Amino acid sequence: MSLSQDGAHVLPESVLVVGFARTGAAVARVLSARGVTVVAVDDAPSVIARADAANLGIELFETPTGDALDELVAHAGLVVASPGVPPSHPVLRRAPASLLVSEVELAARLGGPPIVAITGTNGKTTVTSLVASMLARSGRKVRAAGNIGFPLIEAVTDPGLELVVAEVSSFQLALTTTFRPKVGAWLNLAEDHLDWHRDLDDYRGAKARIWARQGPEDVMVANADDGAVMAEAKRFAGRLVTFGIGSGDFRLDGERLVGPDGEVWAHLGDLTRAMPHDVANALAALAVASVAGGDVAGCVTALREQDPLPHRVEPAGSLRGVEYYDDSKATTPSAVVAALAGFHSVVLVAGGRNKGLDLGAIATAVRSSDRAAGVKHGSKLRGVVAVGEAADEVEAAFAPSWPVVRAGSMDAAVAEAARLAEPGDVVLLSPGCASFDWYSSYEERGADFVRAVRALGAVTSGSA
Repeated sequence: MSLSQDGAHVLPESVLVVGFARTGAAVARVLSARGVTVVAVDDAPSVIARADAANLGIELFETPTGDALDELVAHAGLVVASPGVPPSHPVLRRAPASLLVSEVELAARLGGPPIVAITGTNGKTTVTSLVASMLARSGRKVRAAGNIGFPLIEAVTDPGLELVVAEVSSFQLALTTTFRPKVGAWLNLAEDHLDWHRDLDDYRGAKARIWARQGPEDVMVANADDGAVMAEAKRFAGRLVTFGIGSGDFRLDGERLVGPDGEVWAHLGDLTRAMPHDVANALAALAVASVAGGDVAGCVTALREQDPLPHRVEPAGSLRGVEYYDDSKATTPSAVVAALAGFHSVVLVAGGRNKGLDLGAIATAVRSSDRAAGVKHGSKLRGVVAVGEAADEVEAAFAPSWPVVRAGSMDAAVAEAARLAEPGDVVLLSPGCASFDWYSSYEERGADFVRAVRALGAVTSGSA
């Protein structure tokens, strides 16, 4: 047997890692260093994965079946699922529930510095990055980790850190039993990953595990403007701190971002961009940082330095009086709605591979926004360009209320959007869907959109 770093949990002699990309390799490195025998399974290992396994002396099995698969599971004292490995995976279906954990759960069992965990349907990466920056600027030795890119299991084993700020997904939380962050923030809840979770209740239940093991000395940070999140918060024992544009302990008061006692933590002018979702993210980050050891000066400095992350309503160019924005990271209807709230007249490029979500929710939200603004129906959207596998669903959601055209490539989508747009409009790539029909990632999709905008600009300039 091998003891964890703080001796609180005993690690088994052998561990089976499912999925051997960045996280799986990190798990193997940390466990191997503790004398644990690691075996890995990957359905399609990359060249890098194979090299990592060889360097670590890890036996890597590619898509084992039948008796070989049963034997691997039978000999494992623990099965660690990498992020995004679906519950339908043969290894996960065979593994006893008591042995099945995520990297987040394993990291919690290893001990180390306190964890500040952040989850939610939208905004996780932005808030995680911002909180880590706020704490660093406040003089704390901190690292952003988890779903943001750096494996959590490596961060918690770094003796030089005081805190780890972790972005945690529903996939990771679903396979936790002892995970107990010192501060746990739940930003919002909307339909997402229904191709992975059984239904919305299953998704909600996974998210709620961020608070499930907390005690009165721990802190829950919740979105006061999200009724579903607030309802879940009532079920748990942590001390509740809230944020919200309309209400909350941390809230917007005119141009000021204030805390529970009315203390001014920042001003709108301190934000590098102040769209509605930017303000909500800033308030969430202030709420988290304030209870994790951040000070006002450090938080304000971080806000002033923090540029919007790539592919999140990122400017992509300007052509003939029309602004183009890349919001490829928006893979849910709720993320699209948040992006649309920052503009007055939009040609929307939407579609991709749907994750089992209701794309009609975008149209419903636009209608509601139009009514609230007292403008005639449909004015928020100039038109919609439908792309990818979900083009039929996009068209069904918006037609005939708004003009909808279909495009078979990103170049065609940008050209059609430019045709629909008028000077003063915004063309917004905010797909509401995953990218895996045409692209390998949302980053690749966003980069292709920017390329297509530039290519159209070159053509129009040449014909002027």
